Amino acid sequence: MVANQCKGGLKVGYRFGNDVCFCYNPIMTPVNFTSRRSPVYSRRGIVATSQPLATAAGIEVLSKGGNAADAAVAAAAALNVTEPTSTGIGGDMFALYFDAQTKQVTALNGSGRAPSALTLERLKREGLLADSLPFYHPHTVTVPGACAGWCDLIEKHGSLSMSDILAPAIRLADEGFPVAPLTAHFWARGADRQLKSALNGHELTIDGRAPKAGEIFSNKGLAKTFKLVAEQGAIGFYQGLVAESIVAVIKEAGGCLSAEDLASHVSTWESPISVDYRGLRVYECPPNGQGITALIALNILEGFDLASLDLLSPEKMHVMIEAIRLAFADAKWYVSDPAFAKIPMKELLSKEYASERRKLIDLKRATVDPQRGSPVNSSGTVYLSVVDGMGNACSFINSNYMGFGTGIVPKGWGFTLQNRGHNFSLDPNHPNVLAPGKRPYHTIIPAMVTRVADNSLYASYGVMGGFMQPQGHVQVLSALKDAGLDPQSALDLPRFCLDADSAGGKVDIEEGMPIETVNTLREMGHPLNEVSGYERAVFGRGQVILRDESGVLCGGSDPRADGYAGSL
Repeated sequence: MVANQCKGGLKVGYRFGNDVCFCYNPIMTPVNFTSRRSPVYSRRGIVATSQPLATAAGIEVLSKGGNAADAAVAAAAALNVTEPTSTGIGGDMFALYFDAQTKQVTALNGSGRAPSALTLERLKREGLLADSLPFYHPHTVTVPGACAGWCDLIEKHGSLSMSDILAPAIRLADEGFPVAPLTAHFWARGADRQLKSALNGHELTIDGRAPKAGEIFSNKGLAKTFKLVAEQGAIGFYQGLVAESIVAVIKEAGGCLSAEDLASHVSTWESPISVDYRGLRVYECPPNGQGITALIALNILEGFDLASLDLLSPEKMHVMIEAIRLAFADAKWYVSDPAFAKIPMKELLSKEYASERRKLIDLKRATVDPQRGSPVNSSGTVYLSVVDGMGNACSFINSNYMGFGTGIVPKGWGFTLQNRGHNFSLDPNHPNVLAPGKRPYHTIIPAMVTRVADNSLYASYGVMGGFMQPQGHVQVLSALKDAGLDPQSALDLPRFCLDADSAGGKVDIEEGMPIETVNTLREMGHPLNEVSGYERAVFGRGQVILRDESGVLCGGSDPRADGYAGSL
């Protein structure tokens, strides 16, 4: 890396062999990280996903006259084909949609509910009433909400038919596709962890093994599922042959999801929650999602002059870690299904409350509280972002949870069933306690950002990865707003992730974080764990699209995944 001073700030160059690329930032000082890609610019539309073929599917739909909602669903379906290690129609989805004409943001909750026959009493009779359900148990299967969410998003905001939207994914599934490298790695992990023992899990393998990088994999069963949805809409999934197969395989596995649970499922359109952060309004979906965690943390951080601190300095990392830890202390207790528990969202998101919480941060020492508020690491999600040429934006997230979810496959249909029910508390006094027909604490969260001054679109973005997601939202937005980085550079920055799987509230630190920062954080009392290689997946995988006042789009895609930001 090389650096040159220039008027107003520092010009920082990152060396690739004999080449040096420069980005300008008015507050940066030299840091030890490599910006691996250039941001993508366009005026007609950008699609950013974790898989090149899914990005291409979204671009294809935009080129046919589709808008941001159409392209988002097309990309989500293609991701089910090309990255079943993370996402699928057997999981859930959430979306935020920015309408360029009205400048309004709408929130769609496409998450499913617990089976009507699943109670704490039943778990007790079956000897399962411990701290939580086993990871891949059939009782962790909640109603898959993704399909209804896709259809509802298109009905409200889309412009094309589901047949046109699902065509690229059907083609990929029917004809086969070459598997991407990182996906192949995590597919192999899932094949060994879930698919080898789950009912019909072999359908997502090649003779019991995962496909290798570059190897062609086709999924005729999933193509058949998508064709039914293209022809019949959501009813083709929640009733009829697909639904019968879901119920049958869950019953065979020992679960209790019923045909009535599937047939009665509905998505919900909700008012998004938001806070102002330095002239920007940041939107998240309300609980049962955990987006409120990011908003609480941003409210706390607004009281610190982060722009005056070096990009990856220990001082900046310390206050961000502490703010996120405080945010989780609240979110891990209050986030639940609002149909079952009263959530004081107005109070949690008030500036006055943030001011009181901010006082708890010691600028010299870490405050580690592993008893409450530290997240548990787990993932199995894809996040994608689309902004079309008209300025409509769709921030979209879809997930199985824990990779392939349960790994259970309805026979012949080519998708796994999620294990979101693992996030229920089994403590009868907890707001997020398991109950029939209840939605669990949900980790997947999309984000949308507008300018307070005129409500214009600033960014459609998100970071997938279990409980890393609100942490990623905060870190990436701070890089964009406080440090002035472009989307790609903001995504390339090394990250931290609070991890409560180990005693003492361990903080994972990604390779590339300056050694001075790592040493100082340790001295301040943060229990750090340095992470490199494939394990960097713990830090999530994000997509960012910015839109400036003239309508120019700028997109970036996370280097921790296989994908890219593509332009029309």
